[in-house]
Amino acid sequence: MGAGIRILVALLALAAAGCCVVTRCAAQLRQDYYAAVCPDVESIVRDAVSKKVQETPVTVGATVRLFFHDCFVEGCDASVIVVSSGNNTAEKDHPSNLSLAGDGFDTVIKAKAAVDAVPQCTNQVSCADILVMATRDVIALAGGPSYAVELGRLDGLSSTATSVDGKMPPPSFNLDQLTSLFAANNLSQTDMIALSAAHTVGFAHCSTFASRIQPAAVDPTMDAGYASQLQAACPAGVDPNIALELDPVTPHAFDNQYFVNLQKGMGLFTSDQVLYSDDRSRPTVDAWAANSSDFEQAFVAAMTNLGRVGVKTDQSQGNIRRDCAVLN
Repeated sequence: MGAGIRILVALLALAAAGCCVVTRCAAQLRQDYYAAVCPDVESIVRDAVSKKVQETPVTVGATVRLFFHDCFVEGCDASVIVVSSGNNTAEKDHPSNLSLAGDGFDTVIKAKAAVDAVPQCTNQVSCADILVMATRDVIALAGGPSYAVELGRLDGLSSTATSVDGKMPPPSFNLDQLTSLFAANNLSQTDMIALSAAHTVGFAHCSTFASRIQPAAVDPTMDAGYASQLQAACPAGVDPNIALELDPVTPHAFDNQYFVNLQKGMGLFTSDQVLYSDDRSRPTVDAWAANSSDFEQAFVAAMTNLGRVGVKTDQSQGNIRRDCAVLN
């Protein structure tokens, strides 16, 4: 047997075992995955999510952010939802995840309960897939695109805070750092720019951008008027729980205003504004600021790619968690 054939056979064996030979794996995911066991799962999740968003509008940004933080650590496996127990400190208690809003977790927990309340669906749908569906639904409810999602992920078998180290991009990252981190997850620079637009909804604590608005040295890439507004809202010694809207213009709408804001020097984080201040990414920002449909198309493609990161599809890699917050 030639070397090329042996490699091909090995790759096919890995695929058959449910293993991803790269960090992104879509081979076993499909849109109709639950058609036989829980055919109405998407409408059940959508109804639960819609009710949650009506009760608590901040659910939109919280759920989108939870999805991102889940997929970038050990893949899209709902491991970020697991609570710490005994001697184990879980992902959610890592410093990078402490600011994840409780409403995102609650969205998944409530949607899971709604799905499991249907007898034929009980313990048939993974928390990882529910998070994928819920994220799609909150985006659509906020006026963003509604799109088909791939399903078939299993929930992770572990969740450790140490696994988060170095996996999440801090708000201080520049373009090269962002591009490199996303590339490690098989996501392109275009994907990264599109996914950054999730900052068209949600909130950020003052500490995450304080270094940009110091009175003696305001970041020169930030609009002076916007900096003044932020300084007034986040004075020295401000309550650390105070959070501001990421998009000051249309904070509750999922739209392309994020890119328009960047053109005006109104990106909240360094990692936002750098997408415009760096000549390499500015053309994409300009294009999507001018054309919302092109942005939405790119965003859907990027979300689909994100949803494929490190997925687990084999029983040796994962299972369907009975309680999303507790390992089976």
